Amino acid sequence: MKLTVDYPSVAYREGPEKVLDFGRGLEEIGYDEIAVFDHVVMGFGTDDREAPRYPPQMPILEAVVLLAQLAAVTERIGLSSEVLVLPQRQPVLVAKQISTIDLLSGGRVRLGVGVGWHEAEYDALEEDFSNRGRRMDEAIELLRAYWSDDRIDYRGEHYTSTAMAMEPKPAQEGGPPIWIGGGSGAALRRTARLGDGWMGSAMVDESKITRAIDTIRREAEAAGRNPAEIGLQMMLQPPPSRPEDKDWYADHDRVVRRVEALAGMGFEWVSLNATAIFQSGARSVEAMLDELGRLKTRIDDAVGGD
Repeated sequence: MKLTVDYPSVAYREGPEKVLDFGRGLEEIGYDEIAVFDHVVMGFGTDDREAPRYPPQMPILEAVVLLAQLAAVTERIGLSSEVLVLPQRQPVLVAKQISTIDLLSGGRVRLGVGVGWHEAEYDALEEDFSNRGRRMDEAIELLRAYWSDDRIDYRGEHYTSTAMAMEPKPAQEGGPPIWIGGGSGAALRRTARLGDGWMGSAMVDESKITRAIDTIRREAEAAGRNPAEIGLQMMLQPPPSRPEDKDWYADHDRVVRRVEALAGMGFEWVSLNATAIFQSGARSVEAMLDELGRLKTRIDDAVGGD
């Protein structure tokens, strides 16, 4: 079982060095990866739109910049996005940014991507929310072309690159693996057709998870792919939205039972949400790292670390 930790943006309140100390600390503990999440801005509710699921002034560090910073202060730990909202970003620029981080980190990047849900954020970035799924498919193809091909000639409905080149290439041959986030039918089908893996989140119902895996495997076979080659990751527990859920990570026995259940369902990766650990009572970078160290020991004893 591989373990990734979703980076807590609240760490910035303790100063820039603590932001980086968190990454160093995870590497020292022995986690496989640190993951960053992506929002550029968050809108207020207005007369013609609902308030978002998160507070508008929630602190969020920019994902690609943060990955680059963490890459510079670590040596071994993997680096991922969970997930980068790809259709609200220019894909050729993303290809260059991620390729550069992968090269300079020695091939430690895993790129998680999703279509997002916050229409107001798309509006602020002047990108079209309505066709984000179709643009996502093209963007994934375009990333891989720039990471692999000496000359790029790509013509899609939304993106075009004619007689272009991008050097240097990523450290990983063909580029970092691309994992798809989301639990919708479209996200599962996209995983089956285009993804190296699936990053599931906000799913606790085991029957729903089983149906999602079955959909990925069935659609992969229909697309001529080997379902066994598509990786599986699940967040242990969605970020708490109710007061009674905020102590979820404080019960280590419950956390371990969840990991064991997911391992039994075939998941190779699980993600631990450090912000939820902060909300459960570990109110500093040092406290979060202490708690994550204890949790990793428990999880390794139960299912074995990788």
